[in-house]
Amino acid sequence: MNGITTRLDMSDNESPHYVHIFFMDGVGLGSADPNSNPFATAVLPHLTTLLGENWYTRERGRITTPRASLVPTDATLGVPGKPQSATGQATILTGRNAPQVVGEHYGPKPNTAVANLIHQGTLFHDVAAAGGRAALLTPYPPPYFDSINNGKRLYSAVPLAVTSAGFPLMTVDDLRNGRAVSPGFTNQAWRDLLGYTDMPLLTLWEAGQRIAALAQQYPFSFFEHWPSDRSGHRGTLAAARVHLEMLDTAIGGLLDAWDDAHGLLIITSDHGNIEEKEHRQHTTNPVPTILVGPDHANLAAAIHALTDIAPVVRQFLGLPHPRTN
Repeated sequence: MNGITTRLDMSDNESPHYVHIFFMDGVGLGSADPNSNPFATAVLPHLTTLLGENWYTRERGRITTPRASLVPTDATLGVPGKPQSATGQATILTGRNAPQVVGEHYGPKPNTAVANLIHQGTLFHDVAAAGGRAALLTPYPPPYFDSINNGKRLYSAVPLAVTSAGFPLMTVDDLRNGRAVSPGFTNQAWRDLLGYTDMPLLTLWEAGQRIAALAQQYPFSFFEHWPSDRSGHRGTLAAARVHLEMLDTAIGGLLDAWDDAHGLLIITSDHGNIEEKEHRQHTTNPVPTILVGPDHANLAAAIHALTDIAPVVRQFLGLPHPRTN
C-alpha cells in the first residue's frame, strides 16, 4: 500500500489488532424520565456494570471507567433537522460530514448523493486497500439478494459500503455455519418468518460471544442491529424496555468474550429514537459511543461527533486518513 505500514502488516510474532463496530440503529442519550425513556426502567446489568448508573442520560456527559469510555456524540453535525440513517451511517463509515456534503439529513436509504459519497471511500475501502479483510457480520436471506438484483430494493448505507469495497455480504449459509450473526441474535425469526426451520438457535449471550469470536478474524468488522430503530418507531414503551434488556444481554456476551488487549470495540448509533417513546420520530439527542479496548480513554478524547469515529478506527489500525475535498 504505497509503502505505508499498518497494523494489518504485523509479523507472526506480533499480536494482531482489530476493530469491531457494534452498531445500534436509533439509540440516543435522553432524559431520566421513566414515562418516556425505556432506558430508565430497563434492567441493564452488563452496560451498567461497564459504565455506571444512569449512563444512558444526557446529563451524565462523558464517562471513563477502567474498562470503557462513553462519549455523548453529536449526530446533528451542524445541519438543521433531525438526523437520518443514510447520512448518519455514511458519516460513521467515511469520517466525512455526509449531511453537510449532500445538503441535508437523508434516509433511510442512500440517495444518489449519499451513495456517491460512500463509493468515494469508507473504512471498508481503507482496509481493502491495505490488503486486509473486512466483514459485515449480519447476513441477508435469498429474497433480499433477489430484490437487489431486480432493482426492487436499494442497499442501505452499510451493505452499500461493503459491496462497494469489494467484500461479499453474508448469506443464509454463513449464518447456518456460524460465520454470521442475525440482527435479532437468536435466529428464531429465520425459523418463524423465513422458513429455515433447521437454522440453529442461539441464546442472546451466545450470539454476543459469537460476534466477539468472529471479530477476531478480521482487522475490521461491523455488526448492524437495526431492530432498535424499529422499536423506537413502533410499539409500546414496555416493549422498548424489553428490547433494550435483550440488547444488553447480547452485549454482555460480547463484552465477556472480548479481548481488551488487542481488540477495539466501538458501540455506537446514527441518531436518537428509542430513548423518546412519547413520539415515533428521530431525535436530535447525542448518541452513545462506547469504546472498550487498548487506550480507550485517549481514543475517546478525540470523539465529539459522528465524523470522529472513522478517524479513530484509522488511527488504531494505522490506516492513512484519506484526503477530502
